[in-house]
Amino acid sequence: MKITASRQALLDALLVVSRAVSTRAALQALSGIHISANGQPRLRATDMELGLDVELDGNAEGGGDVVLPGRLLVEVVRSLPDGEVGLELRSAERDVEITAGSSRFHLRTLSAEDFPRSPEPEGDPVELPGQALQETIAKVARAASRDEARPVLTGVLVTAEGSELTMVATDSYRLAVKRTELESAVPEKLEANIPARALRELARLVEADPGEPLRVWLTRNQAIFRVGSALLSSRLIDGQFPNYRQLLPESYDHEVKLPRPELLEVTRRVSQLAQRNAALRLSFSEGELVVSAETPDLGDAREGLPAPYSGELLEIGFNPEFVRDGLESIDSDEVVIKLISPLRPGLLEPADADDFSYLVMPIRLNV
Repeated sequence: MKITASRQALLDALLVVSRAVSTRAALQALSGIHISANGQPRLRATDMELGLDVELDGNAEGGGDVVLPGRLLVEVVRSLPDGEVGLELRSAERDVEITAGSSRFHLRTLSAEDFPRSPEPEGDPVELPGQALQETIAKVARAASRDEARPVLTGVLVTAEGSELTMVATDSYRLAVKRTELESAVPEKLEANIPARALRELARLVEADPGEPLRVWLTRNQAIFRVGSALLSSRLIDGQFPNYRQLLPESYDHEVKLPRPELLEVTRRVSQLAQRNAALRLSFSEGELVVSAETPDLGDAREGLPAPYSGELLEIGFNPEFVRDGLESIDSDEVVIKLISPLRPGLLEPADADDFSYLVMPIRLNV
């Protein structure tokens, strides 16, 4: 088995699949990258949760496959000089010879028999707009939990029904909901709780090939995505995802429209003094919003901006990172902040659309 490719093409493919290489698996083969020379060469890696499979722009001779230590292979190829790189299996020595210019490396192989097979797509796929999905992932996935103690919250609930795609994520402190109109209706309802990590990797694949169609297959416990010649597979998360509609209040007592870029900049500046779990305080009074923060032993900050608010003083505190994330996820020039009371969640929405909602739980303030 022999494969030749340019160093850059090989490195680009390795950098993609290496994101699925396991760093703590008991099975040694999962720390490797599977290289296949049967037809067009392909590279593959999986940690049994996420799998990435990409085509290598190169030539293959002889057929066969091999598994090489993933992290080491990436670093070796990264260090090679520009030009053509050759990978040749030496069966007797149980290694692969890597050549580039006058450089020559020999890497011991891992067991290809122990490397798991990729899940195979079955039936007709559902085709989704790649760029729209990529933009939606960027807005929603950041609200997913990173706490593995509650696995169901580490995913994004993806629902495609009729001509609407809805994606929802929550970590129980905030909730992001994005609705996207599809150009054509899906033939049947598609719903799955997909790990946020897998969707972030899918967004990277779409970004690398923005013109390619995105095709999706769902099995009982797997989601398979194809973008161009690249395949991404992910396990689905078991368990009941929260009923997000019940979490959204039916009405609000106050709705304040503000310039989003200006509010975001003020939030970023003042948040520098909201450290050690300190809250970002929003104080609404007649015609004004004051954003402030205080961290004992460090200092405090406050900045005001005009706001079309009327009524009694309303002060509410939020996690500053959550507020920044919400404002960054909104595209419009104006944002609407909807509030009920200092102890009820607040909602951020674009002023010119109703397709995105970002709910944030408040922090009790010490008056």
